[in-house]
Amino acid sequence: MLRLPPFEYQAAGSTAEAIAALQQHPQAMVVSGGTDLYANMKQRLFTPPLLIGLRSIPGLRAIVYNEVTGLTVGATTTLTDIASSEVVRKYYPALAEAASAISTPQLRNMGTIGGNVCLDTRCNYYNQNLDWRKALGYCMKKDGDICRVAPSSPKCVAANSSDTAPVLWAFQGLVRLAGPAGQREVRVADFYRNDGIDAWAKQRDEIVTHIVLPPVQPNTRSAYRKLRLRNSFDFPIFGVAAVVQRDRSGVCTAARIVINAVGSKPMEVSNAAELLIGKKLDAATLDAAAEAAFTVGKPLDNTSGSIPYRKRMARVYTRRALEAVA
Repeated sequence: MLRLPPFEYQAAGSTAEAIAALQQHPQAMVVSGGTDLYANMKQRLFTPPLLIGLRSIPGLRAIVYNEVTGLTVGATTTLTDIASSEVVRKYYPALAEAASAISTPQLRNMGTIGGNVCLDTRCNYYNQNLDWRKALGYCMKKDGDICRVAPSSPKCVAANSSDTAPVLWAFQGLVRLAGPAGQREVRVADFYRNDGIDAWAKQRDEIVTHIVLPPVQPNTRSAYRKLRLRNSFDFPIFGVAAVVQRDRSGVCTAARIVINAVGSKPMEVSNAAELLIGKKLDAATLDAAAEAAFTVGKPLDNTSGSIPYRKRMARVYTRRALEAVA
């Protein structure tokens, strides 16, 4: 049985208190649900001497919507709350689908939207216990100096496996951060970096406080589809979010398609979305857009499932997501 390393826990009473603790303790980490962090600590991927709890901060567990500002979700809002929210299911159904597809009911009751947005990138060579990694040889992301997936790569290629990230990107969402210099907002599209180690545009002493989505336009539909080896619990080995707006005649006027788990950051497939705009969403149009996503998606051997299988499924699952919005 893998056990947690020793650590101290400090519940923060405010965002300012959490930020001050991060500044005072350079090796500290923040935790809310801890469904990913504690597992990684058991594997000795992280051994922070201090964990700063965010759940006790008032105001960070809330879902607020109005037609002017859109949707604001506190970072410690649980995935269960998001999946079951009537507001989210009505206006942002893809987000509810993504939240409900994460892990198991027990872990969704613990896991939070902030944690899923900042989910550590994953790789077959990284997400193993200490003895396994020691026997094989350490990787660039933890204690080594080369990428075991792509030895000639100058950077880590661990995959982003957040289910909510491509959905928030497709809705043009914002990540609200709080740090020593105050609050700032970063587009979800700019928040993620194509580097498995330096994966977020977030400073070490900043914390995610809210996720903000703009109000949806009339006749907008959205969907999220996830490929995984088991029907529950597993991380995605391919994910796709589609947000489509149509006029009254059924012609697509705007579209965004974002895929995930094929790189260290989500990937917007702009050429696939462009094939939808100005057309009715018939079978031929959907097939063409799915083919475009298939062409762009280039998975690596860093997660479950073979590369050819995941590559083929990019076409299949993109087609399914588009069929759902059509």
